[in-house]
Amino acid sequence: MKCTRKIKLISFLLIAIIPELVAAQPDDEEPPENEGGIIQTYGSNAANGISSVTADPNSSPLLRNFSAVTDELLQDPPDSDWLTWRRTYNNQGFSNLDQINRENITDLELAWHQEVTVGNNMPTPLVHDGIMFLYSAGDVVLALDATNGEMLWRYSHSGDAVTSHKFGIALHENKVLVPTSDLHMVALDARSGEVIWDHAIDVDDADAGYALRSAPTVAGGQVIQGMAASFVPAGGFIIAIDLETGSETWRFNTLARPGEPGGNTWNNIPLEERQGGSVWNTGAYDPELDLVYYGVSPTYNTSPLLYPLGIEGVNNDALYTNSTLALRPATGELVWHYQHVANDQFDLDWIFERSIVELDVNGETRKVVVTAGKPALFDALDAETGQYLFSVDPGLQNLFVAINPETGEKIPNPNVTLDAEEVRTVCPFYQGGRNWHASSVNSDTGLLFVPMFEVCMDTLLDGSGTLLTSGMRADTRPVPDTDGNYGRLQAIDLKSREVAWQHRAEIVPASASLATAGGLVFLGYLDNSFKAFDQQDGEILWETELGAIPAAFPITYSVNDKQYVAVVAGQLNIHTGIWLGLQNRFSGFVPGSQEAAALWVFALE
Repeated sequence: MKCTRKIKLISFLLIAIIPELVAAQPDDEEPPENEGGIIQTYGSNAANGISSVTADPNSSPLLRNFSAVTDELLQDPPDSDWLTWRRTYNNQGFSNLDQINRENITDLELAWHQEVTVGNNMPTPLVHDGIMFLYSAGDVVLALDATNGEMLWRYSHSGDAVTSHKFGIALHENKVLVPTSDLHMVALDARSGEVIWDHAIDVDDADAGYALRSAPTVAGGQVIQGMAASFVPAGGFIIAIDLETGSETWRFNTLARPGEPGGNTWNNIPLEERQGGSVWNTGAYDPELDLVYYGVSPTYNTSPLLYPLGIEGVNNDALYTNSTLALRPATGELVWHYQHVANDQFDLDWIFERSIVELDVNGETRKVVVTAGKPALFDALDAETGQYLFSVDPGLQNLFVAINPETGEKIPNPNVTLDAEEVRTVCPFYQGGRNWHASSVNSDTGLLFVPMFEVCMDTLLDGSGTLLTSGMRADTRPVPDTDGNYGRLQAIDLKSREVAWQHRAEIVPASASLATAGGLVFLGYLDNSFKAFDQQDGEILWETELGAIPAAFPITYSVNDKQYVAVVAGQLNIHTGIWLGLQNRFSGFVPGSQEAAALWVFALE
C-alpha cells in the first residue's frame, strides 16, 4: 500500500547539487510485502556528482587546535563532547549536560540549520573540540563548526555500490573511521579530510547482499565493524581492522560453522544454506572487562529449522542468531554468548543496542548488559559471564507466556505458534515493538527510555509469505481493542525491574531517544515533530516542528559553555517508510510536506 500523498523531495547539498533520486534499493533489513512507504536513495556513489574538499589543518583555529581522541578520552569523555555512537562506550545514550533542563526547556530555540545530502540514512553526529563530524547520505562525511554549521572539509567516497544508510562513524586519535557502501573502511585525517588508509573488506561476492550499516567501535587497538548479510550464504561476521596499518586483524563468523562449536545447532543443513547472522548495530565496550558486546540477527532460511530432526547431538537452535556475543577486542576470542531466543520463526531480531549499566542484583553491584529484541522484552545479563539475571516485559508481546527465572528461556505461547489452517494474531508485527530506535539510560535513576510501536500481525503458514522461507504470511493489524495509539515512549525502572511510565500517541516515534542530566528525554516523531519529555513522568515540556521526519540519532554537546541539541531530519530509512504506509492505512495519517534534508541544532535563547 502506498501513502496517498507523495513526499516532496528537494535535493540539496552544502555546495554541489545531487542528481535525481532513484528507486529504493534492497536493504539489510527487509521490507515486507504490501506495506509500501516512501524511501529515498542515492543510487551509485560514482554518480552522485559530489567532490571531496580537503582542508589545510592550519586554515582555521578549530582544525589547528583539534586534539587527539585518545583511548583514555574515549573511556572517559568530557561532558562537552559526543565521541561515539551513543556518546559513551556503554551505549547509554545519556549526557551529563544540564544547562538545558526541565525549568528552562521552553526557552529552547533554533540555533542553526544546515542542509545536507538527501537519501537513505539514520546518522549520529560526533562532536570533539567544537568540530562536528557527520556521516551524511551518499557516503559523504562533513566536518562542521559545531556552533554554526560552517563547513571545514568534506569527503565523498567514490564507489560503485548503491549507497546504504548508516548509523555513523568513529573517532580515534587523528582519525575519522568511515564504513562505506562498497565495503571499505576508510581512515580520514580529522584535521584535513585526507585519506590516511583505505581497507577493502574481503568478501566472496560483493554483490551478494553484504552491507556496512552500524557505526564502528574502537577498542583494543582495532576498529571493529559488524557486517550485515541477511540472505547471504554463510551469513554475517564481525571484523577487526588494525588502527595503525589498516589491515584485517581478525574475523568472527556469526553463523556457527559445521564441525565448530555451535555448528550442530542448524539441523545439519550445509553452510551455504545457513543465512542471516547480520550485525548491523554498534557494539558496546567495557574497558575494565576488556569485552565488546554485539547482537546478531535471526536466520531467514527458517524452513529447514521448523522441526527438530530427532538426531542425538543435533538441534535447530541456529547459533549464534538472536544472541549476545562477548568478544576480546584484540583477538576476536568468544568469551561468552547468550541466545535470547532459539530457532526464531518470527524475525524477532535481538540485535539492538547492548547498554552496560551498574545495578544492584541481590545486594551486589554488578555490571549488567541490558538489551531487547523486537518483542520489546528486555533481558539483563551479567557483563562478565553472560549469566542471565532478569527480564522486564512492557506488555506488548504475546509470543511468550513465561520466562524461566534461572536461565531466561522464553516459554512459547502455544496460541500463536505458526499454523497452516488457523490465522493467529501475533504481537508485535515483524518490524517489532521496538526497532533500531535506540533506548537511552539515566544510570543515576536507573530509568531506561525506549521508543516503541503498538502493532500486531495475523499469521498463517500457508506458503505464500516471502519474508522467511517457512512461507509465513504476515498481515499487519492494530493491536486487538486498540484505542488508536500506535506509538509509545516507555520508561522502565531497571532498579525495581518495573515499568515506570509511558507516553502513548497516535503517531509513532521516528528517532532514537536522548536522555540528559537536565531531566529530559528528547524524541522525534513521524509527523516531523521533535519533543522533550520530563524523565520523571513523561510530560511533554517542549516541542517543535522540523522541516522533515527526524529519523536519526539525536545528540547533545557544548562549545564554549553553551549546550546544543542536534538531530538530522529528512534522511529516511525502510522502517520510516513502512510506518508512513501503516499510519496512513490505520488512521489516514498523511505526513506534512518534506523540506530539504537538514541538520537542526537548538540552544537556549
